[in-house]
Amino acid sequence: MSLDFYRQPVDMTDPAEQASLFDGLPREPAALATVVQGLLMHEHIAPAYGLTLSAAQHGEAHVRAVDRMLDGIVAHDPRPLGEARPVGERQVGVCRHFTLLHVALLRHHGVPARARCGFGAYFEAGRFVDHWVTEYWNEALGRWLLVDAQLDARQRALFNIGFDPLDVPRDQFVVAGDAWRLCRDGKADPEAFGILDMHGLWFIAGNLIRDLAALNNREMLPWDVWGAMQLADDGLDLALFDRLAALTRDPDAHLDELRALYASDERLIVPATVFNAVLNRPESV
Repeated sequence: MSLDFYRQPVDMTDPAEQASLFDGLPREPAALATVVQGLLMHEHIAPAYGLTLSAAQHGEAHVRAVDRMLDGIVAHDPRPLGEARPVGERQVGVCRHFTLLHVALLRHHGVPARARCGFGAYFEAGRFVDHWVTEYWNEALGRWLLVDAQLDARQRALFNIGFDPLDVPRDQFVVAGDAWRLCRDGKADPEAFGILDMHGLWFIAGNLIRDLAALNNREMLPWDVWGAMQLADDGLDLALFDRLAALTRDPDAHLDELRALYASDERLIVPATVFNAVLNRPESV
């Protein structure tokens, strides 16, 4: 069952020898999002908190696994994780890091949770910005809910958020598969999807592969590049991405196929070495 597949911390979400740091923390998704917000600082939103980050702090955004994130958090401040750090002492990351730590904390309590890669409609008017959120199983409601664990009070005001970040509407966060389908059906403009000067169908395709990997418990950096990802629309295997979109839009209905395709296709599976497009170098994962 898909719930069991997403219930245990594995691979990137495994705190390993740091697991005891999670003991005593609350179980509720809302409370855990608050914990995450007190530990992490978004690399590109730091100025809103009055911060100018050092080169070393920017480097923290390239940490991939939760156990290494925790190493950095306790190196900054060894207090229990439930105690919010001063803004200048928080571990630096991006949306994916907030999501990954939130997922790890939920899984530590046995709550089914997974990271989703897609696009947020709430950062720039008329744009769908490259973004990651948590998707967790709400037992009381009997459905998956999206949570943006990054959106603390300051960011909710900064971006004029008018919805509950603990239940993000599906038209406000669009998973990569839905974005692909909307654009392929002519219902949305691919040029509205991306970040900075990078946008288009090729960008959505890259996030489709990242979302597929995350659904297979390989939550990579948003700028990790491998396999069938490319930097232009020309040459995209449209049939492949149509299939990925169909599978990832409803992963619970297609979990076996989704896992088998990922594991068997070298264009999709995360290899031992990926290309870090920000640092412009190959890196071992």
